[in-house]
Formats: sequence, structure tokens, C-alpha cells
Amino acid sequence: MRKKFADTGIGRFLKKLGPGLITGASDDDPSGIATYSQAGAQFGLATLWTALLSFPLMAAVQGMCARIGIVTSQGLTVTLKQYYPRPVLYLMLLFSFPAITLNVGADIQGMGAVCHMMIPSVPVWVFCVAITALMMFTIIRYSYQKIAMILKWLCVLLFLYLIVPFMLHLNWMDILKHTFVPDIQWNNDYLSIIVAILGTTISPYLFFWQTTMEAEEQEHSGHGKKGAHGIWVDKQILKDMRTDVNAGMLFSNIVMFFIILTTGSVLFSAGINQVETVDQAAKALEPLVGKLASLMFTLGVLGTGLLAIPVLTGSQSYMLAETLGWEEGLDKTFAEAKSFYVSIIISLLVGLSLDFLGVNPIKALLYTAIVYGLTAPVMIAMIMHIGNNKKIMKEYTNSWFSNLLGALTLILMTAAAAALIYSLF
Repeated sequence: MRKKFADTGIGRFLKKLGPGLITGASDDDPSGIATYSQAGAQFGLATLWTALLSFPLMAAVQGMCARIGIVTSQGLTVTLKQYYPRPVLYLMLLFSFPAITLNVGADIQGMGAVCHMMIPSVPVWVFCVAITALMMFTIIRYSYQKIAMILKWLCVLLFLYLIVPFMLHLNWMDILKHTFVPDIQWNNDYLSIIVAILGTTISPYLFFWQTTMEAEEQEHSGHGKKGAHGIWVDKQILKDMRTDVNAGMLFSNIVMFFIILTTGSVLFSAGINQVETVDQAAKALEPLVGKLASLMFTLGVLGTGLLAIPVLTGSQSYMLAETLGWEEGLDKTFAEAKSFYVSIIISLLVGLSLDFLGVNPIKALLYTAIVYGLTAPVMIAMIMHIGNNKKIMKEYTNSWFSNLLGALTLILMTAAAAALIYSLF
């Protein structure tokens, strides 16, 4: 009797993928692609090593967030609200909200720009309005399970970035060297792009999203034995979570690696050292590598934008709802959680308005990176404290290895924040 695909090793592995995969894939949003493209165009392959470095650090922090969500059955905001002084929570919200809104606006503008590039007869603003309307309809109309399924399938589009480099003639020995041997340049431009890459890959909004989505995922699954917080926890659930998170973060960093590789091999070699937007990167690639490769790059931008915007607006609305005690959840209807959905709509509209207000998307990304860079160390410290707090986590506290990687991430992000402040002032 033939095995069903779901019962095969690959089928079982794919079934485990959920919040971790979506979180990792959404990290490669249009604003992140612009950052990686600029890194490749400006410094060639000299920043490839950052993909190797950031993977274990991202996986460790997001793994802590996922475990917090599973064990507490609630979002990170609620945990901060219950166990820590209110000013800590309010400070996180104060810094996170403007950064997320700017990120949403930059992503909408980036998607509108690449759509205009493909269909020049339609203005950018028309595409931006259409994309915003599509996001509103999808988020309000569909349940959490449907949205999660849509987001999972959108992850497939990111594989386009893995194909493009194999359409080129590359020096793979040189690539391996730059991957495993850091080529650090002690100048402001290089240090700034390293800070931007770290700020883009290890973003605080992902901490909140991962925690909340794990809690919701467990609520819908209902497997395992009852935990201390009234949720279902067992070793298999935690093992599956680690598989999901590690796969998601690995996927995110592989995509980042290949974007830097493509732009570093093509644009840098051609003397194109300044890429400010994703559509500029796609336009610059076309005459050098052909229309097909450029089209793949462009479709990847659209896919990542459609993936990232619900994550950005959703994480912001969950944070607000959990702080103010609103009904929340993407599995609820608009009538059941009006305030939650209205906050998503406002976030989208404010993001869209940045295009009409003439806000430069590059400046928006710069400000976003600054705020993320300053808040990430504080948030990582709080997540580590929660992860080691037996009152909250019971027997599911961090392992020594998680703490080691978390401490390394904290040190690196603190150093990045200090470097960012130094370069600004």
C-alpha cells in the first residue's frame, strides 16, 4: 500500500512548519531586501559572513520567544504586563510602534514601485492603494488558520532568490572564503551597513509576533498534557517548535545570503555601488543578468511584502490589544474584535499615507533601523530574563546553550547600537 505524502519524512517535516517559518520568511521583507541589496552593491561579497553569524543568534532568541508563547499561552506583551513594571512595557510600545509603522510604509512603497516597474502605465500610488486594500481585505476576511496557510504558500516565492545566482557564472571558492572568513572594514559606511543588516534581521516586532503566534497555534492544536498555565505542553511540542523555528531562521538567512551574493556578484562587479530601493536593484540587474533573473527578483519582492505586512501590522495590533485588554485574535471576526482590527486598518492607512506625504522610503528605513537597533538589546535582555524566570516558565526555563547564544546576541546588538549612535553623532 502506497504511503500518503503526509506520512513520509518530508511530509512530517513540512507539517511541523508554522509560526517559525512564517516569522523567518517575513523577516526578508522589501525593506530587508533593499538593505541586503545595498550591502552587496556597496561591498561586494564582504558582508556574506553576516548570514552565517546571524542564524544561530536569531534562532536562539526566536526559540526563547516561541517557548514563552507555548508555556504561558499568551503574548509577550501580556507577560511583560503581568510580571514586570509597567514603564518597561510602555517604553517598548513607544519605540516599537513608530518603527513598525515606518516599516509598513516602506514595504508598501517598495511593492508599489516594483509593480510600477512591471506596468509603467499605472502610477506607483495606484499600486500602493491596491496593495493596502488587498491586505485589509485578507486580514479582516480570513481566519488565523487561512491566513497562516496563505503565508506558508507565499514562503515558496522566496525560493526565487535561491535560483538567480545559479543563472550566473560565479567564483564559488571566493564565495566560500567570504562566507567563513569575515572581511571587516573599519570605516563608517561598512559599520553602518553591518548595523543595518543586524537591525533588519533581529527585529523586536518579530519577538512579539513569534510569542503570540505560538500561543495561538497551541490553542488551536490542543495536543500534549496540561501545563502549569492551563495550556498543552510536552517534550514533542517543544521539539517540533525548535524544528519549526530553526528551519524558519535558516530559510531567512539563506535568502539573505543569496540576495547579497546576487547583488554583490553582479552590481558591485559592474560598478553599481548605490542601491536605495528594491526596484532600483531589479532595474540594475536586468541589463546585466537578463529579464528572467530580474523578474524573479521582482516577484520575490512582491511575495515577501505580502508575507511581511500582515506580520508587521498583526504584531503591532496584538501588542496594543494585549496592553489595553481588548478582544484580540486573527481567528476572531471583525465584529468580535473590532478594536483589534481597527488598529490594523489604521496601521495600514498610516503606512500608506507616507507615500502621499512624500516621506523618503530610504529615510524611513534608516529611522526604522535606528529604533530597532536601540530597542533590540533591551528586548533581548527582557526575553532572557523571562526565559530564566521559574515563576513564569516553571520547568521550561532556558538551557545553558540558549543562554550562551542569547548573551552573544545581546552583546552583539548592544555593540551595534553603540556603533550606530557613534556613527550618528
